Order: sequence, then structure tokens, then C-alpha cells
Amino acid sequence: MKNKTLAIAAISLLGLAAPASAGAVTLIGSGSVAAQPVLQALFATYTKKVNKKVHFVYTANGGNAGVKDVQNGTSQFAGQARTPLPSDAGTTYIKMFLDGLCMDVNPKNSLSNITVQQTHDIYRGLLTNWSQVGGSNLTTTIDPVGRDTNGGTYNFFLQAVLGNEPPASNVNALTADGLVVNAVKQDPNAIGYAGLAWQKKGLKPLKVNGVPCTPSKISVEPLKYPLSRYLFLVLPGDGSQSPKALLKFVDWARRSKLAGSVISQAGGVPAFNKK
Repeated sequence: MKNKTLAIAAISLLGLAAPASAGAVTLIGSGSVAAQPVLQALFATYTKKVNKKVHFVYTANGGNAGVKDVQNGTSQFAGQARTPLPSDAGTTYIKMFLDGLCMDVNPKNSLSNITVQQTHDIYRGLLTNWSQVGGSNLTTTIDPVGRDTNGGTYNFFLQAVLGNEPPASNVNALTADGLVVNAVKQDPNAIGYAGLAWQKKGLKPLKVNGVPCTPSKISVEPLKYPLSRYLFLVLPGDGSQSPKALLKFVDWARRSKLAGSVISQAGGVPAFNKK
């Protein structure tokens, strides 16, 4: 079955038509580490303020791994940080909220802006010393850090920056966004990438092509920040056979004003929520 994105109206009708659950429901999900902070905040708010009978279990094992879980039936939904691929057959992608993939360096690096081309050249091993990157005060070897292939963020970076060319052998591929962030915080020579929700003290996010990685530049179309992206929820089939409790949550998370506030506070950018 071809991947397709459900229309907003369709998912809304499914959600509104779902009857109230007669008992407690546990919804099982897995996938995107990038989306985890926002999804966990949405789960907690929904259980506390919307439906106390619905509980969520989410394993952040990477977007690509999560989609495989949905395909084999071990997860009812997956978080994903990239657009659909042919290998995702039998699933439906739903746009949930917006995010930006920030390029981060250590605060000891005086660099403030990087181009997509320079980023490509660093991660392809064509630029290997900070002296080759104008604006940096360093003359040391560049230590690029990225995600492993389980992460949808890996594929997004592959498509948006590397032109689907593989990263160079000197790229340190880590299993979680938090590990990427910590590596950059601890290494003055490092550069890494992570979403808005993972931007912490001790990181220095760079402008990309002169545009800062901030929510104001990642607002709904036109997207000004070059590495803007949607984060998705992935359902099996066409989505219509998913538990009604899950479809009601999706509708709430995409459309309600409260959910929009939660998304913003957790580090995402609302795309469809009521103002």
C-alpha cells in the first residue's frame, strides 16, 4: 500500500466520531527521538486534562525503527522526523507539528553562521579543519557528530544536506539526539545537529545560510529556516483501523489550542492548532 498523508478533515472526522472509552486504554508507540520531548508533553497533558483513561507507552528507539515496529504490529503508532520512503509501505504519515534541525557547535567556537554547502562538505569529509571554515577562531580538526541510521533525523540530514550521499567515515554516529548534544557540549572541536526541543545550555546554535534556527523562522509556510521539517505520527494502513482513542488523541494534538501551547512549551512549533 502506498504511503499517504491523511487529510486534516478525515482525521478530524475519525476523532470526533470515536465514542468515549469504556475503560482504561494503553496506547503503544515507538520511534523518533527528535519528537520525544514534544510527544511526551502531549501525552502527559492529554492524560491529565483530556482523558484520564488513556495512557501512553513510548519507546524512543529512532524513527526508522519505530516505522518498522508499526509495520510488524509491535507498535500502534510511531514518531518520525522525515518524510515517507518506499520502504514505509503499508503506513500513513500524519503531519503533527514543525521543527527545525539546528546545527550546533561548542560555545568556544566563534563561528556564528554556516552554509548548507559548508555543512555538506564537513559531513562528507571535504572540510576537516576549522581553519577552512571562515568565522571560526579554531585551527583544530573538526569533529562532526550525527545520528545513526535508526533515526529518521539521519535520513532527513541525508536528504536535506548531503544530497543522499553517505556521511564520511570521521562522522561519529550516535544513537540519540541527547548523545549528539552532549558530545558537542563536551568537545570544543565538535559540530552536531539536533531539533529545537533538544537545544540546551552549553550549545551554540548556528545560523544556516544566515537564518537562525528559531521558532519564528520555522512558522507555517513559507518556512524561512533551510532545515525546517515536519515531525510526523505514523499509523498502520490508511490509519482508519487504529484505535479510536489514538485517533481522538491525534485530532486533539493537531487542532486544539491547549495542545498548541504544549507543543510550543516543549520545543516544537504548532502547525495546525487553533490560535
